[in-house]
Amino acid sequence: MPLFILMAALMVAAALAFILVPLLRSRAASGEDATARRLRALDDALANGIIDANEYAAKRAALPSPSATSAAPPSRTAFIATVLVAVLLPASALFLYRLVGTPAALDPAYLAATTAATSPDSSSHNIDQAIAALAARLKEHPEDLDGWMLLGRACQNTDRFDQSLDAFRHAHELAKDNLDVTAEYAQALVVASPTRRVEGEARGLLEDVLKQDAKNQTALWLLGLGDYQDGHYDAAVARWNTLLPLIDPNSDALESVKQQIADAQARRDGKTPPPQADSTAPETTAAPTEETATPASDAPHLTVNVALDPKLASALDPNATLFVFARAASGPPMPLAIQRLKASQLPTTVTLDDSMGMTPTMKLSRFPQVVIGARISKSGDATPQSGDLQTLSAPLDVHRSEPIALMIDQTVP
Repeated sequence: MPLFILMAALMVAAALAFILVPLLRSRAASGEDATARRLRALDDALANGIIDANEYAAKRAALPSPSATSAAPPSRTAFIATVLVAVLLPASALFLYRLVGTPAALDPAYLAATTAATSPDSSSHNIDQAIAALAARLKEHPEDLDGWMLLGRACQNTDRFDQSLDAFRHAHELAKDNLDVTAEYAQALVVASPTRRVEGEARGLLEDVLKQDAKNQTALWLLGLGDYQDGHYDAAVARWNTLLPLIDPNSDALESVKQQIADAQARRDGKTPPPQADSTAPETTAAPTEETATPASDAPHLTVNVALDPKLASALDPNATLFVFARAASGPPMPLAIQRLKASQLPTTVTLDDSMGMTPTMKLSRFPQVVIGARISKSGDATPQSGDLQTLSAPLDVHRSEPIALMIDQTVP
């Protein structure tokens, strides 16, 4: 922050120099320039015989001397103009920065939370501190829309779904006419709900967004998911086909949406959904039923070794529920695979694979990188609650063959 202020001050000083130095120089020289012009005119008149030597001498003597000209004080108007430029230029720069810039980004808590919201591979301790610092800052500045959005994303990225929902709710109250804010608030409602279904308030908000912006990607994706959950496959396919051309061609989400469409089309037509992440496979490709499904040999099989940090042993409730899960490193926050065990089984080893997805197309094989987490829940709810014990990994290759070691070493605030 001090470096930013220093650089900003230097830039303002440079801008003032470009304006004030020529301005002051021209005004100081204006008197001398006028005298020089009159002297040249007299010389020309004498040379051309327009005036004689006596008249030339008389008029030359009437001209002010250079010293008198340079000593003349600047006019009141010139002085006021110079002062106004020197004051208004820095003031206008500061006003414009506060209007279109992000002053809060100079806050260390804001910078740390930005990292937490976009990169889950920071240390868990640092992420916890960043989120706590940003939350404390927002108590003092509850009008900071960007801060609430950032807090919501950071909490959602670290599976603090209730805290995320609270942050997005604050943001929505500040900007109910902002369609992007409304769509993210609706997504937070879905993710924080026990059923993860797109229904009720969330669906109503998303439909309102789509009425005003037919190309809102979040609304198209979630409403399509809601239609899919309700078995309305035609509607889901229509929404996702509208979404496809809007997605960045380099995004991991593009292939996922294509496969979601293929799955919905197969179910609509009474066919077995394609088992592989291959959008070129024919719709008639057969697949095992969910009861007998066996992951293909090249499908992801993530082996996870989970243990509890000894320092938290006294806080462990043996009857609590242990969740071990995987979610996309970049994509929807819903789990792609999840195992539910008893906390008394720690330490333990589990395997996560495609058979554990929440929906047939939200699977490990749809995403190149995943984050693996483990949480001990006293309530038995997959949504994090204060007092739960947890840990999250850095993003990992979904086809990793080496066992993944997780040490549960944090307490959810």
